[in-house]
Amino acid sequence: METTKLIGTKIRQFRKLRGITQEQLAEASDSTGSYIGKLERGEVNVQIKTLEKIAEALNTNVFAFFDYNPYEELKSQPWIWECIHILSQQNEAGQNKAYRILKELFSSSQSEPLESSSDTPDTHEE
Repeated sequence: METTKLIGTKIRQFRKLRGITQEQLAEASDSTGSYIGKLERGEVNVQIKTLEKIAEALNTNVFAFFDYNPYEELKSQPWIWECIHILSQQNEAGQNKAYRILKELFSSSQSEPLESSSDTPDTHEE
C-alpha cells in the first residue's frame, strides 16, 4: 500500500474511533477540514509537524499511522485462514512437509488447471 494512502487510512480509522469529524480534527490540529479530507484520501503528503499535531489530537503517536499489517486484508479469504489454522497445529516437520507438497502441487499445475470445488472451509465434512 502506498505510504500516503496508508497514513490517510490510519488517520481516518483513529478519527472515527474517537468519534470526531474532519472539521473537529482540523481544529484540534491547526489545519482545515478539506486538508484532513485530502490526507485521509492519500491525495497529499503530510509534514511531520502536522502529523504530530494530528496524532496528539487523536490521542496517539505518529508511529501508529505507520503500523500496517498486510495480512489483515486476508481475513476475507476463509481458505487461507483455514490453512493457517491447520498449519499452526503441526510441528515444524509437518509444516515443512505441507510447504513442499503445496510447492510441488502448484509448480506442476502451471500447465494443468486445478479442479474447482464448491466446498468452503466452513462447509466441508470431516
